[in-house]
Amino acid sequence: MAFLLPILLSSFLLSFPVPSSSTSYSNLTTGSSLSTQDVLISTPNAIFTAGFFRVGENSYCFSIWFTEPYDGNYTIVWMANRDQPVNGRHTTLSLQNSGDLVLTDAGQLTVWRSDTISNSSVQLELHDNGNLVLISSDGENLWQSFDYPTNTLLPGQYFTENTNLVSSRSTTNHSSGFYRLYFDSDSVLHLRYEGPEITSVYWPDPWLNVWDAGRSSFNSSKIAVLDSSGFFQSSDLLQFYTADYGIGPQRILVLDVDGSLRVHSLDKASSSWIVTWIHNPEPCKIHGICGANSLCVYDAEIGRKCSCIPGYRMINQTDWSYGCEPDFQLSCTDKSASGFIQLLHVEYYGYDIGYYANYTLERCESLCLDYCECKGFQYKFDLIMGYYNCYPKTILFNGYRSQNYQDPIYIRLPIVNVTTFQSSVQDFNLQCPNQVTLLERTYQKENQDWVKSFLWCTLAVGAFELIWLLTYIYKTRKSTNASRIQGYLQVATGFRKFTYAELKKATNNFREEIGRGGGGVVYKGVLSDNRIAAIKCLKEAIQGEAEFLAEISTIGRLNHMNLIEIWGYCAEGKHRLLVYEYMEHGSVARQLYSDKLDWKKRYEIALGTARGLAYLHEECLEWVLHCDVKPQNILLNSDYQPKVADFGLSKLLNRSGIENSNFSKIRGTRGYMAPEWVFSLPITSKVDVYSYGIVVLEMITGWRSTGNHANDDSNVVDPRRLVTWVKKNIQGSDGRVSQLNDIVDPSMNGEFDVRRMEILADVALKCAEEDKDARPTMRQVVDMLLHQEYD
Repeated sequence: MAFLLPILLSSFLLSFPVPSSSTSYSNLTTGSSLSTQDVLISTPNAIFTAGFFRVGENSYCFSIWFTEPYDGNYTIVWMANRDQPVNGRHTTLSLQNSGDLVLTDAGQLTVWRSDTISNSSVQLELHDNGNLVLISSDGENLWQSFDYPTNTLLPGQYFTENTNLVSSRSTTNHSSGFYRLYFDSDSVLHLRYEGPEITSVYWPDPWLNVWDAGRSSFNSSKIAVLDSSGFFQSSDLLQFYTADYGIGPQRILVLDVDGSLRVHSLDKASSSWIVTWIHNPEPCKIHGICGANSLCVYDAEIGRKCSCIPGYRMINQTDWSYGCEPDFQLSCTDKSASGFIQLLHVEYYGYDIGYYANYTLERCESLCLDYCECKGFQYKFDLIMGYYNCYPKTILFNGYRSQNYQDPIYIRLPIVNVTTFQSSVQDFNLQCPNQVTLLERTYQKENQDWVKSFLWCTLAVGAFELIWLLTYIYKTRKSTNASRIQGYLQVATGFRKFTYAELKKATNNFREEIGRGGGGVVYKGVLSDNRIAAIKCLKEAIQGEAEFLAEISTIGRLNHMNLIEIWGYCAEGKHRLLVYEYMEHGSVARQLYSDKLDWKKRYEIALGTARGLAYLHEECLEWVLHCDVKPQNILLNSDYQPKVADFGLSKLLNRSGIENSNFSKIRGTRGYMAPEWVFSLPITSKVDVYSYGIVVLEMITGWRSTGNHANDDSNVVDPRRLVTWVKKNIQGSDGRVSQLNDIVDPSMNGEFDVRRMEILADVALKCAEEDKDARPTMRQVVDMLLHQEYD
């Protein structure tokens, strides 16, 4: 349920009641005005209301909101004067004879105006799409609220280079907050934190280049829109579908008070808003969310939590945006008066004094002590160069803890307090000692047999009633359990539940088969919204629907440009199906032996596949092993960009009673399985690394490590022989180019980049080492390939 907690933080759900209106209008004509007791109703269906919305004691903002209350509150979608509320007495919104729409506070001060002029008569209208329009008698739109959004974008409302979404300050303070969505000069949509003292971009990830973030700066239109079916597209190539994609529910795209960009969809059955898309499922990576000198920790059960780092105290007990302040005094003249404590798996982004490569820990400590303003230092291992780098910090800001982040940070404190604070770090790390202390209590016994008899009788009656109640609840709620789980899953993962009849119709009775494997058969289909999909029928029907949904939720939370996108599923009777995006060029297995992949495409496939696997192993919220990396499970889109498929499938298939996390049975495909499977060694992410190495060797050489690529077994070689043969041919001291020519797939006709092919072969051999400890991680593989690409 932690995924649903942000709904409670939404900046557009207000607790203040709307003032009772004395008069309702369908439009406002020239020379007339609205008081704080009057409203405009949208036509023709009265979906929206415009008027003076009370935001405080005798404080009003001219606003547009949904006419019906949801979640017990009215939902604001636009405000004219959010940063300058007006008085409740003698305040009017007037449509003047000049064509100007003017908001006047208490009959004296003009706080807002449309700055429009018209020689003809004009009128103000509120449409059912939520757009407030000032229109002339000849039909010209002089002004519209859609051109000036606040924190909300409605379906059909264009977001351009001239508009911004700005969050509210809090759920009850609707003035401009700290977060802004905008098109930057690079023509890319950005989210930025604009605090009282610090400004920084946090989406897309600032350390990524535009293409790695899945965006494009090669456009000049700077326009984005969310349509009525829940599809968002932007000129920078950002696209997404909401979890409830399709015509039907009302939706709003909101930049919430916590800096998250979310799509909220209206569930009319419960009369409430639910989150159907969020820009980043890791809320602790939003800048400024906990303030300076503090740390954000996210737990799936309890949600996001802020805390001060050891030695610091909270500045404002009601607002974490102020951060924490030191509870000590540091000496700038006596270096020996300062020391450091270590916080594991913690990163503070930005605000470095400098970057110092290949520093020892002692040297980095000394460097920080030389600067009075140094608050601590990040000590990060460079996987490519093989040494540690030092990043001394002037500000401890944007701090978060994640088990996926391997490096520590060292916090500078007075030496007299280091020992005390270090002992508290264990509690700070939320590590609880595994021991139980019994409380020593003694009680005087009295002769109370009649009390015991009464208690036993009461207990028996209570037990009977409890059993009856549980039986009743089980029988009455069993039928709705699956639908509740489905509703949660749709919010949390973006999946849509399909019926078996829908998928049978989409595939024309499962007529066009496009692939098959150990997991099941894949068919091509066309969904009701005309999207082409790949629909996989799992061979083995496993648990009931609730258990199946619990397993599939793991897959649904995974989102990466090099992982296949999953649109939905079917769990009906014995049928278990998954609905994937359709990949135009099929699998690497099919393309590799059709002479369509040149060396450049093969290198990009190797890099993209490594990125996808690195995400599964280290970056997603749950540790996920693929267990069946092979060319058939690496698919190619229209641009030959790779996407790993069937990740998490081993958790969905009934492999002889294997439990979710118990790798007691061999999994995978002959030719790609690591030695650990055969020798019953501990199974780690290195099994995927080994399979990846064999796949890359196949792409380099054209040899097959299994006979499953085609109908014949020509060019099939045992994987150990393949590895030995490649090592023998490229590890000589002379004639490197000629040796590469000996191993590279003849279909490339010797046309390849020698340097890249050399590093690709070296990486593949490291991955295919029989000793798992000698293999790199997939993150190291990505770094090695990128290092060669950008050197």
